[in-house]
Amino acid sequence: MFATSQPGSSTTPGAPAWAVGAHTVRRIDEIPLPAQTGTWLLPGATPDMVTRTPWLRPDFADEQGILRLASHSFAIEADGMRILVDTGIGNGKRRTNPAWHNLNSDYDARLCAAGFAPESVDLVILTHLHTDHVGWNTRAEGGNWVPTFPNARYLTTRTEWDHWAGVEMEEARQQMFRDSVHPVRDAGLLDLLDVAAEGTRIAPGIRLLPTPGHTPGQVAVELSSEGESALVTGDSIHHPVQMAHPAVCSCVDIAPELATRTRNQLLDSLAGTPTLLFGTHFPPPTAGHVRHEGGAYRLVPAAPGV
Repeated sequence: MFATSQPGSSTTPGAPAWAVGAHTVRRIDEIPLPAQTGTWLLPGATPDMVTRTPWLRPDFADEQGILRLASHSFAIEADGMRILVDTGIGNGKRRTNPAWHNLNSDYDARLCAAGFAPESVDLVILTHLHTDHVGWNTRAEGGNWVPTFPNARYLTTRTEWDHWAGVEMEEARQQMFRDSVHPVRDAGLLDLLDVAAEGTRIAPGIRLLPTPGHTPGQVAVELSSEGESALVTGDSIHHPVQMAHPAVCSCVDIAPELATRTRNQLLDSLAGTPTLLFGTHFPPPTAGHVRHEGGAYRLVPAAPGV
């Protein structure tokens, strides 16, 4: 499907960080995704569409209209808690996508360099249970997969869990559950949460909002502190092109029409507000403010500032 990703660099530059009131949000990079990813993931975002949306370049697309995407987590310090939102692809895992197979990135070193040693993490929020969001849930130890964050609670929604428990999964997805989800459950670290339609508070200044469509139980993560706010998208918005063209859906959305409605509602609630948006797969600069433009929306990037 895609060219194999290169192993991670031996250097671990500092993690970009943003302040949200007293909270700090750090981007922990895993890998840039291969150029073919955008064409596969968002087939409706043609190069012509992208080049006719000039604000996407150069940060979010190249001059030929090829989308840039990335895999990363957000590491959040909030009221003394250390919270990780999504855990990427993971190292050394058997995957059918060549770009994700047997990955060897510096993600773990970057996490430690940012001050988030695995044993210090209190909570891991899984926005949904897809392969590129759960990979670092576990690490290899003595031929087994064990939880990477042994002192953390791992949290996902009951709706998400029940969906995957009730469908017949292909072998590749079963493999992902065996190496990255079931070991966490078997260690007694996985919590399932019922999320209310208006959102559910899980910690001071941290709320989960239902964003169904990509998967039935997907959530976005809302942060608030000292009158400031931010939102981590999950895969309700894969790329900023979906702000300019909200009807562009992912090829792996389970319910595309619902995903489109969710995206429009989310963007409309944020447009013109000071809330900072963090894109789970947005390349640098990754964060920004939503504004109305041309009957749709655009992202005004916000540089790291901590």
